Amino acid sequence: MANSYFQFKQFKITQDRCAMKVGTDGVLLGAWAPLKKSCKVLDIGTGTGLVALMLAQRCSSACIEAIDIDESAVAQARENVADSPWPERVDVCQMDVKNAPQTWKETFDCIVSNPPYFVDSLKCPDKSRMVARHTAELDFPALAKSASFLLNEEGMFSVVLPADAYTSFVSSCLREGLHLQRVLWVHTKPDIPAKRVLMTFVKQAVDETEQEHLTVEVSRHVYSPEYVSLLKDFYLKL
Repeated sequence: MANSYFQFKQFKITQDRCAMKVGTDGVLLGAWAPLKKSCKVLDIGTGTGLVALMLAQRCSSACIEAIDIDESAVAQARENVADSPWPERVDVCQMDVKNAPQTWKETFDCIVSNPPYFVDSLKCPDKSRMVARHTAELDFPALAKSASFLLNEEGMFSVVLPADAYTSFVSSCLREGLHLQRVLWVHTKPDIPAKRVLMTFVKQAVDETEQEHLTVEVSRHVYSPEYVSLLKDFYLKL
């Protein structure tokens, strides 16, 4: 059974009522996604509020909107934000991002998402967990379209996905006028193909995409220097 909370250096995530618990994907996105010095941020599918709080820690002038379609996740994220050092800078609301064109007139400097990504796999009987994990409620074209609509002309849109979703997601973004600026391929061990990919998209044409690789462990329970450098401000034991 997953722990009911996860303690970081500057905040705690309670997660007993959330379908998706704290995991490496969200932590990597929260630490890696590029931010501007003073910016409006949107976290799509916030879940526990993890990524939103990591971004609030990283940038003292960021104002963050965190949205989720699941009522229980929204309630828990609000509690996590209220218990954090930055409650005045993170606003959590229940919303389907696909309704954004009818709801919001504002645009954002930075958009982040740790989205559902199981496309063809067997659906989970737990509805909340299915919504959090499967693309039935938010597929790649819908996410790309929403991000393009909500991103300002100089903004950046960052996601984390399984490595095998890379081509499909890049194609969806290109159709919405979003260009791949930066990629981080995440390898669990040296000489093992990447299991995850983090991507940043912009609206301007990109001459050459910046490609990076990150190895999590160099040997069993020994983290790479790059992984430690990226996450040392968050994990207690790094």
